[in-house]
Amino acid sequence: MPLVIHPAEIALIATIPWLVTPIVATLRMTRSTFLDDESADPPAEPVRVTVIVPARNESRNIAACVRSILESDYPNFELVVVNDHSDDETATIAREIASEDARLIVLENPDLPRGWFGKQWACQTGAAAASGEILIFMDADARASADLVVRSVNGMRRTGADFYSVLGRQEMVTFWEKLLQMQIFTVLMTRFGGTEIVNRATHATAKIANGQYLMVRRSVYDEFGGHALVRGYVAEDLMLAQRYFELGKKTVLVSGMSQLSTRMYTSLRELIGGWRKNLFAGGRHSMPFGARAAALAPLLIPLPFLMQLAPPIALVIAMILHSQALILWSAITTGFTLLTWFAYHRMAQVPVAYALLYPVGAGVALYIVVSAIVRGSRVEWKGREYDSVNPANA
Repeated sequence: MPLVIHPAEIALIATIPWLVTPIVATLRMTRSTFLDDESADPPAEPVRVTVIVPARNESRNIAACVRSILESDYPNFELVVVNDHSDDETATIAREIASEDARLIVLENPDLPRGWFGKQWACQTGAAAASGEILIFMDADARASADLVVRSVNGMRRTGADFYSVLGRQEMVTFWEKLLQMQIFTVLMTRFGGTEIVNRATHATAKIANGQYLMVRRSVYDEFGGHALVRGYVAEDLMLAQRYFELGKKTVLVSGMSQLSTRMYTSLRELIGGWRKNLFAGGRHSMPFGARAAALAPLLIPLPFLMQLAPPIALVIAMILHSQALILWSAITTGFTLLTWFAYHRMAQVPVAYALLYPVGAGVALYIVVSAIVRGSRVEWKGREYDSVNPANA
């Protein structure tokens, strides 16, 4: 007697990817180590540390960032702010603070050389003036707790890391921040997992870092040419982690939600511009199986957002067509996806009501990805246009 599979059974089997993926992703996300576990007491003989902040048109952020660093409990550090041709009050604000605190140095970035991204060139400029044995690169929109530098230096020493990065808390204030940042960071966490998944990875494409707070031993930084190692890549943090790992250096990622916070973007326009810059041109360097799979990036990067949109769209179509099997599949997958988003929003301390709007967030994120794919290697940020390195040509 031939085996007959009922349409309802096919529908139930088809739900498996939508049920299994978030469960596996959640388990991977929980495998992390935390900066809270490192000592908050400065070392007996604290090495010299230089914190470098590249800043281009950061007048709304620079004062809070700089003051948070200067309030550090670490006893032996200097702070270098590199003004990258800002046309706002960034340099003026930084110099006013420098007049009150000799630990702060403000530099002007030289003209941008061909083939360099602005941020990398500003970091290179800051490093050239630094006196520290450990270099810390911190974004101007980030805020440091008083114990951040102490704990991270202790963590770097304890783990023997050459390159050490801290994941911070993402500040989400407006409607679109809460909707879109949750989408993007959940997809990133699904791809990379918690910090221990990243730290134990054996392939460079599974390595990642947080450019909002990067630490590197000065000897290692100088050995490989500083930021010249990643001068043409839009996602310099990810590429530094990958390059150092490939060069045999120890890279460590740790979660520091209590010590570091960042508000990356404040409006829908900034969210679209910022993530369009990074998601494709940078994301294609982290494809599983490396450069061989990079050609599939235009198909793989939109997939998480398409998977979210398919069930609710299919549910509407099924109800119109009165397709019982399709209704069964789409109702189960939509319901489970919604429950997953409720859990994620609760974990992130974002109002769970935003979970109801996950199809809107996924739709906007998909638009950002598609527009980035259309642009290819061309990225634009803060009035400059660049051509990011294509992994096929790296």
